[in-house]
Amino acid sequence: MTLTPRLNNGRRRMLAGLPLLATALFLKPALADPRVRQASRSLMGTRVDITVQALNADAAEAAMAAAFAEMARLSDMMSRYRATSVVSALHLAAGLQPVAVAPEMMHALKMARQMSERSQGAFDITVGAFQGWNFDPAQTIIPDAAEIARELPLVNYRDLILDEKSATAYLRRRGMRVDLGGIAKLPILQAGMQVLKRHGMADAMINGGGDVLVSGQLQGRDWRVGLRDPRAPERIVGVLDLSEGFVAASGDYERGFMRNGRRYHHILDPKTGQPTAGPHGVALVSRKLEDINGLGAAIMVAGAEAGRRLLAPLKGVDALLVESNQRLWLSAGMAKRLHA
Repeated sequence: MTLTPRLNNGRRRMLAGLPLLATALFLKPALADPRVRQASRSLMGTRVDITVQALNADAAEAAMAAAFAEMARLSDMMSRYRATSVVSALHLAAGLQPVAVAPEMMHALKMARQMSERSQGAFDITVGAFQGWNFDPAQTIIPDAAEIARELPLVNYRDLILDEKSATAYLRRRGMRVDLGGIAKLPILQAGMQVLKRHGMADAMINGGGDVLVSGQLQGRDWRVGLRDPRAPERIVGVLDLSEGFVAASGDYERGFMRNGRRYHHILDPKTGQPTAGPHGVALVSRKLEDINGLGAAIMVAGAEAGRRLLAPLKGVDALLVESNQRLWLSAGMAKRLHA
């Protein structure tokens, strides 16, 4: 389960590491085309890039600005670090009373619950209770066993109560906290893409720090996304051509640190409060958000074998796993679509 990095000096620090997905390599030549426009912002603790192809430069700039505004609105709503966010209100009211939530947040919370049930708790949004970890290399912190033992009873997705009729969410016990870092990003990217389309941008890509959403084409061909090898992130395993859908990635090498010969990373097992020891990386491709949102983190926790069982019924999802023994596994669909 992904744990969002702590804030330091009022800002979330970006940690060293290459994202599992590579897009700039393929976009750079296209940016010389005056029809291709790109803008970037810092959102959700990472860099988000929007690239569009449009004849009207002013319309493209306006569309990208509107998309960023909507993504920023949703990011602020679901941030655990903003004192005025709905998430902060949910934490303050834990064990006391339900809190009203907006439809967008209710949708994200429902997807979290569904993924928790599908994965038998490998994905658990209440992992936010583990507050002691800090993966910023400038100020790394490993919580002691006593702290984790105190927090473990507060991690249980079944204690997040959603009431769709009254549009409220409730954490049953004092001290419970949610972390939407592993479930909110893809819906936020989707919301940004919807804004772009409403502004007439049919050909667009949004790249959010290891997760990509595309629509249409770039210069007459499908968008190209390179998959890095988690075993050697400077190397690309292969390239995907996409005209619609998500590429979502999770890995244990992007945010972490070494201590006494052991690597600690930001994806935590809800049952232990410790970094996972399963696959080193997961990449998923799907047109359907609900099929894959949170699934990468669930597989990182559950392990490769359980991950393949989770993937088996998902006919529209293609996957790449780098297992704990460094073995590379591709689903049949991924093997067909991945090329040099």
